[in-house]
Amino acid sequence: MKTALTIAGSDSSGGAGIQADIKTMTMNGVYAMSAITALTAQNTTGVTGIMEVTPDFLKEQIDNIFTDICPDAVKIGMVSSAGLICEISDRLRFYGAKHIVADPVMAATSGARLIKEEAVSALKTKLLPLAEILTPNLLEAEILSGIKISDGSDMIQAARRISETYGCAVLCKGGHSLNDANDLLFADGQYTWFPGKHIDNPNTHGTGCTLSSAIASNLAKGFDLFTSVRRAKDYISCALAAMLDLGKGSGPMNHAFDLSGEFAKEADVTEGNRESGAK
Repeated sequence: MKTALTIAGSDSSGGAGIQADIKTMTMNGVYAMSAITALTAQNTTGVTGIMEVTPDFLKEQIDNIFTDICPDAVKIGMVSSAGLICEISDRLRFYGAKHIVADPVMAATSGARLIKEEAVSALKTKLLPLAEILTPNLLEAEILSGIKISDGSDMIQAARRISETYGCAVLCKGGHSLNDANDLLFADGQYTWFPGKHIDNPNTHGTGCTLSSAIASNLAKGFDLFTSVRRAKDYISCALAAMLDLGKGSGPMNHAFDLSGEFAKEADVTEGNRESGAK
């Protein structure tokens, strides 16, 4: 069985972060492992608290993973401090990690910056050059490229500049505000559009985490980059189309929309749920 590691923060409500990554990796057929960068107290209405781990403890988590079950792919999510970023970079270089998918979480869709400027600098110089592919949203692509994005042509130019700067592929996520969720993959000097499927679902918490984790899962299984992105896009579309509706705010997707089998069954309250032979 192929394996994947997620290095990210914990979402106590289960819709994003480590929890979304593990669900996504499991549903995409790989064994999921995690190195947690921070604990958060949050639900579908927002975040009320963050407790970051120390760089030494993050190093210990990563060392324990790589020296026992070496991952076939690594997904990196939100890392809020320069110290943690430097530790991740050092460990991934030391172990020669492969198929690194970096979701450069720097800005929320509201426009709010999520990490400090010194952490952004460390992210750019230490971590992003290690990636096989980056998955920025539009705001993050603007930060990384220095290009204001207002249309598809701007997306192409921004993705090209990011790819040339960091020596990796870039999946620039369009978002409904620009082009109905059409994403742009720029790799090896060429670009490919991945048309989005419009799904009228307000519950989109964790979409970025889910997409990058699905890409990492498919890379771990041996799919090429183009196929991994396409499969990840299809997976997230189905998870949104399942129309899960939980919580009072922007709720999570149904990562387990394709889960079936004996152990996924709910109790049949109409017939009773005691198994035959029970005493």
